[in-house]
Parts: sequence; C-alpha cells; structure tokens
Amino acid sequence: MVTRIVFLLLLCVWASAQGNSQDYPPETGISGVYEVVVGVEEALPLIEYFAEFGFEVVTEETLTAASADQLYGVESAGISYRLQNGSVDTHGLLRIIEWENPLGPGVGYAPPETVGQRMAVMRTRDIVRLDDVFNDLRNAGQPWLPTKPVYDDLYDLDEGEYSISNRRVGVREMAVYGELFNHVFFQRYGYRIPGYGAVADAPLQTSEFTHHDFIVSGDLADVTAYYVEVFGFEAENDPVLDGDWQAGPRAVFGMEAGEAHWYRGFVSPNNICGKLKFFSARDPEHVRDRSQHQRLGELGITMHTLYTPNVSYVHSLALGHDLEPTPITKNEFDEESFVLTGPDGSTWQILETPESAGQPVTEFNLETTAN
Repeated sequence: MVTRIVFLLLLCVWASAQGNSQDYPPETGISGVYEVVVGVEEALPLIEYFAEFGFEVVTEETLTAASADQLYGVESAGISYRLQNGSVDTHGLLRIIEWENPLGPGVGYAPPETVGQRMAVMRTRDIVRLDDVFNDLRNAGQPWLPTKPVYDDLYDLDEGEYSISNRRVGVREMAVYGELFNHVFFQRYGYRIPGYGAVADAPLQTSEFTHHDFIVSGDLADVTAYYVEVFGFEAENDPVLDGDWQAGPRAVFGMEAGEAHWYRGFVSPNNICGKLKFFSARDPEHVRDRSQHQRLGELGITMHTLYTPNVSYVHSLALGHDLEPTPITKNEFDEESFVLTGPDGSTWQILETPESAGQPVTEFNLETTAN
C-alpha cells in the first residue's frame, strides 16, 4: 500500500512538471504588436503627416469622459482613430487619440536614450530621401533630430571580398527623434524577408511598423520577464551589452565613446513582425528619465496593443503575476479588452483578435536577392 502511494505521488509530481514545461511560455495566442497608440491635442495634423507614409484612417470612434476614465483612467473626452498602412492589417497599425484635456506634455522631444522614449520601426525603399526630408524640416526650425543613415550586416551575410558582382548584404538604418513620435527607418540590400515590411504605395515609400523599441530602466531580465510569463513571447536573448563599438547602436542612439546599454529582444510565436526591443542604460545614474510622462492621457506614444483569441486567459495570467490589469470590458472599438502597465513602465491594451483580411507570417525566411 505504501509503495502504491509513493508511486502515485511521484506520478503527480511528474505530471505537474510536464504540465509546467508545456505551459512555459504559456500558449496565449498573442500577436506581435498590433498598434502604436499616440495621444494628441489635434488629430488632423498627425493623420495628414502619416498619410505621407501610407497610413489611412480605417475607423474612428468617440470616447466620452466617463468611458475614457473607465477604460484608461483618463478623465477626458476624445476621438480615437485607427490607421492602417496599405493592406497590412495583422500588425503594425496606428491609433491616434485626440484628447480634449490631455494629462500632460508626454516625453516630448528629448535626447536619444531618454527613459520613457518609444520608437516605431519602418522599412523604406529610399532612406536617403528620408534623410533629406527630416534634415530639411530640422533646418526649417522644426524639432526633429535625424541621425545619419548607417550600414550594418545584421545577419552576417557578407562573404568574400566585395566586387561589382559580390556586393554587401545588409541594411542601412537611421533614427528620427521628434515631439510626438520617434521613428527608426531601415532599407534592405541584397535580401528580403517575406511578411516583414510591406512598403506601401505612398510618397515616402515606407511600410507598416515592423518592430518597436522601448527605452526603459531597471534590470532587463526582471522588468521584461512578464513578456514571456504573461504574454507568451519568446525571448530572443538574455540581456546583452551593446555599445559604441557597434556601428548601428552608436549612430541610432547617439552614443559617445565608452557608452553602452543593455539590450533584450522578444518575438511572438504567432507573427514574425511586431517584435519588441528593450534598452536599459548600463550606468542608470547618468540617464535622463521622463517616464513619468509616458502615462496614458499624455501626448506622444503612451500605449501599444496586442491581440489574442483568449483575452480572459491572458487576463488571469496578468492577475497571477500581480500586474493589476483593469477589468475586461469593451473598448471604444467594441473589442473585449483590458489594460495593464508592466514593471518596465510600458502600457498595453490586450484585445480580442480582430477580423482581418490577411494572415500573419509565423515562419522567418531570409532570402537573398540580386539588388
């Protein structure tokens, strides 16, 4: 009898271990980043601005002060606009909320690597043209800070000595820092990734948002753990040190000699796009911190959204990890949703899977090309 009891106990322990291993990361069905959410005082100028990049309004809804308070903790009426770039509707969208009474100025125009900054990344066919455009705006007195385009071989694809027929294979990228929005643009040379960056038929020849950068504070392993444990993302790496010895980070983040930061990336198993990239200073005592202005209701990028076929399951995971999610309720677009802010200071709305014409690409394939 004792032997049988011991056997059953061991069997329970084994079954529990098997269950835990199968549930980590949990199968949440969560997408890559669906939307970047930007707060503004006037929506029309930003709608017209993003039209140059290929974004068009696909729906709009009114927020009463009462509904905004219930959904977002913002006691202000508003109008919410959802914008889409070209035909891509599975990720990389934009939501603009025009607040009647914004809570504050937001992070605003700030030096690179200011805590609280959020950056949205787009592919382009002509990065030199974008460099000209934003430098012209800056020279005209507008608050834009463009970095010079820099080349990087991200996937170690270069082989042998360069010649007219054996050309470099990589990307050229640049950042543009502004008052309401921070961009990163990249142009590919010699390869393509199907499903990752569909350039729209628009004046500035840019794509949907392919991935997203977050400047945060704290130990990256700790403050970003919930992306795996609650959202079901896959960590691409443990936190690693990047610095001025690398051409890309040095240019995009304006690093001086001897500077470095910690980096960690995540990707959804359900979409190769909508990736997340987090950066935290190695020397936090020397950083600028405007994260107090990154809250919902202020101006600029204050939230991102994800979708899942099982909102209630993700909500229960968030509760279990003490993330204090809001109750599940219909958002302004009549979608089941809830909101939470993580220990990294990032705010997320998790919503039910929307109807979409496209299908997200889940398999990463890099194909070399002749250009």
